[in-house]
Amino acid sequence: MPTLACCVDASPPFPPGYIAWDGSFPAPEPFSGVPHSRNTVLPDLSSAAHWSPNHSAALYRINGWGAPYFSVNSSGNVTVRPHGSGTMDHQEIDLLKVVKKASDPKSTGGLDLPLPLIIRFPDVLKNRLESIQSAFSYAIESQGYGSHYQGVYPVKCNQDRFVVEDIVKFGSSFRFGLEAGSKPELLLAMSCLCKGSSESLLICNGFKDAEYISLALIARKLSLNTVIVLEQEEELDSVIDMSRKLGVLPVVGVRAKLRTKHSGHFGSTSGEKGKFGLTTTQILRVVKKLEKCGMLDCLQLLHFHIGSQIPSTDLLADGVGEAAQIYSELVRFGASMKVIDIGGGLGIDYDGSKSTDSDVSVGYTLEEYAAAVVQAVKFVCDRKSVKHPVICSESGRAIVSHHSILIFEAVSSSKYTVPTLSSTDVKQFGESLPEEAQSDYDNLSQSAIRGEYEACLVYADQLKQRCIEKFKDGTLDMEQLASVDGLCDLVAKTIRASDSVTTYHINLSVFTSIPDFWGFGQLFPIIPIHRLEEFPNKKGVLSDLTCDSEGKINKFIGGESSLPLHELEGENSMKYYLGMFLGGAYEEALGGLHNLFGGPSVIRVSQIDGPHGFAVTRAVPGPSCSDVLRAMNHEPEVMFETLKHRIEEYVDDEGGMAGALIAGGIAESFHNMPYLSVGSSCCLTAANGINEYYYSGEGFTLTAGGDVVSGEDDHDQ
Repeated sequence: MPTLACCVDASPPFPPGYIAWDGSFPAPEPFSGVPHSRNTVLPDLSSAAHWSPNHSAALYRINGWGAPYFSVNSSGNVTVRPHGSGTMDHQEIDLLKVVKKASDPKSTGGLDLPLPLIIRFPDVLKNRLESIQSAFSYAIESQGYGSHYQGVYPVKCNQDRFVVEDIVKFGSSFRFGLEAGSKPELLLAMSCLCKGSSESLLICNGFKDAEYISLALIARKLSLNTVIVLEQEEELDSVIDMSRKLGVLPVVGVRAKLRTKHSGHFGSTSGEKGKFGLTTTQILRVVKKLEKCGMLDCLQLLHFHIGSQIPSTDLLADGVGEAAQIYSELVRFGASMKVIDIGGGLGIDYDGSKSTDSDVSVGYTLEEYAAAVVQAVKFVCDRKSVKHPVICSESGRAIVSHHSILIFEAVSSSKYTVPTLSSTDVKQFGESLPEEAQSDYDNLSQSAIRGEYEACLVYADQLKQRCIEKFKDGTLDMEQLASVDGLCDLVAKTIRASDSVTTYHINLSVFTSIPDFWGFGQLFPIIPIHRLEEFPNKKGVLSDLTCDSEGKINKFIGGESSLPLHELEGENSMKYYLGMFLGGAYEEALGGLHNLFGGPSVIRVSQIDGPHGFAVTRAVPGPSCSDVLRAMNHEPEVMFETLKHRIEEYVDDEGGMAGALIAGGIAESFHNMPYLSVGSSCCLTAANGINEYYYSGEGFTLTAGGDVVSGEDDHDQ
């Protein structure tokens, strides 16, 4: 049998980045036309010597998805531009400095918060609100529209108290309101809007029972500008009945099921088969019932929702135009219509591609979106001689996505190493193969000699599969199977059919912090937040802490299956920080307690004039092990007592010191976050543990290491 010829010259003129032949296989003739890598994540390695932050900005598409809020500075760190395009150079915030402020020990001026970490920028939130308002105001003025824009924030996107309170505060001057889809959301919206504008809308969507409707009517009695939007026809009976009992005249809206919908993932909530809303027949019945009850004046709002991430203004205009026709018909029926609520749908360009046929991009700007809405409503109303309504939108994703950044560490990496096989090894391997597998081996060898690289892959796979079957039936031993694996991997690596990808282990739970990626493949920009002046010479996938195989990130913006990354050994052994951007909507609300990993630590950062340009105005550590256990109905105090008795029973400890140390260590574990404490020693084996913990017979108490960061303003830079 001929020895496998891998057809690689000993010193070929390969393009930079290709693997040079090491002489392990006989090489009777050189490759001609080495195939290019199928993964185009990394640029030509020849540019590595002249790499700059600008190259990284282009590689990671930061100027696409990140504008105008994120950029890269000359030090190679991601910066935040808190006021968008109006941010001056001295107002930019170095993200690495924020992370170090949050995570460094208190002894060095840090907040000692464990990662992962969510950083909120309320200045970005404010700018998003102002930008949306400005876009609609300009469209209204330039087109001579006869009414105004009045947005609402759907709190389901992110119900965090400070996010909602900031939106009410920042939007009060232009009557920005809130939308609620459940009773708890309604309660928080009612409370927050007590501090907002009296004209701010409180839109009540979602399925409703008697209690929900009662709360909404009470909100109206409290002079909140509340509108109950009918999602189901039968809700009207409850509204009429409860309003009479409470003596409150309701303001009612109807949600229409439009024929218009888009075909992407987010379009499933729209159209005639959508989950919510009323058909034209049902709307007519609602009108007749209200008229019969003498309450037709209560019908004042039309709501609809084409779907999230509307990809183009053509689709948007089509849907808004259809809704405007329904609005005009309701006016004709005698309803006191005032507001057309276009729902959500203002999209986010997650990958910077400005594409109109993607779930992760949109082909328009804020200004183009607003102009399309105003034009579509105006056109229909003018044709029908209907007074222009107030335009309302529920653009939650577009409001909160940019203001929040998830920071996490890559704590280790691993890569499969292709074994080295000498010519003798290959010859012996071929001679030891079972007769049924030798034909595959011969075909592989001859294809390599002829330079037929696709055929090499086919025969290598056939050889591997046949040998696996032989191993299963016991005619091939483990050493032979390992040799087959090594040979096939070496063939693939040599002809570059598979690129070398490193797995980076990240201190994060995908299920908890990026549930939309796990659930339906939503892509978010993920990049290193520092070292961007260095060439990223690795291709990586991200593997999280959980014990599930789906706890990994192996799809990235741009359709890539790997992410350009750096070696973990940075200057001065600096930790390697990655950031997930544009995740401010939904991810926190949807995250669960898979593997009992709780949420990240959270800080709020505002831009100030000063040496570092920012102040941490709130800092909260993530949930402890006790917190997440308690959330699943466990009782940490009882658990600790059980373990304490076990210590007393099984620890041979004449002086009582070892038992106290173990008890103190367990107590610390209950109080710590579930994530990895990177670079720290285990609290149960620390040499100075006796001095760190105080064990109380009344329970478990910490005197060091377990204090919670105060929520008071921290302006110490």
